Amino acid sequence: MKSLLKFAAVALVGTVTLASSAFAALKEGTQAPDFTAPAYLAGQPFTFNLADALKKGPVVVYFFPAPHTSGCNVEAHLFSQAIDQFKAEHATVIGVTAGNLDQLAAFSKEADHCSGKFPVAADEGAKIAKQYDALLLMKPGWSDRTSYVIAPSGKITHVYSSLSPTKHVEETLNAVKALEQPDSAAK
Repeated sequence: MKSLLKFAAVALVGTVTLASSAFAALKEGTQAPDFTAPAYLAGQPFTFNLADALKKGPVVVYFFPAPHTSGCNVEAHLFSQAIDQFKAEHATVIGVTAGNLDQLAAFSKEADHCSGKFPVAADEGAKIAKQYDALLLMKPGWSDRTSYVIAPSGKITHVYSSLSPTKHVEETLNAVKALEQPDSAAK
């Protein structure tokens, strides 16, 4: 009986921890914190700047815990498969992580992950994740799995937070498509 109660208590704490991360994210309508970070595209280093990316169109900033982990591998692969759909909407996709930073360059070019199709940024010390309220409670110093769609105005228009990697692409792509594009308003 004691072990059953102990198991129930651990399960409850785990559920609360997982659920609380979904409520911590910045809200829609909030101005997105600007950031600049070292990043990699197809293994090549560069500096990513959110303000510069927003000049080109909407930006999907997706936080993920760490490269070369099972859920993050799946999520990166799904984003790489859908990248042409994001580009058709003039959207930039950037993955941001505070975990396993020494593996980020390789992760950005591997066929099973990013395939060199979109950049990933290093968030040393989880400073960006803190600004976006996207910290993984179970592993302090790592990013949670939270995705933001940011309009060219800098306003957050959609937030999706779930440790499951499977719906982030669908959620963010639908949100990007729902944004009124400048060329569609002129038609």
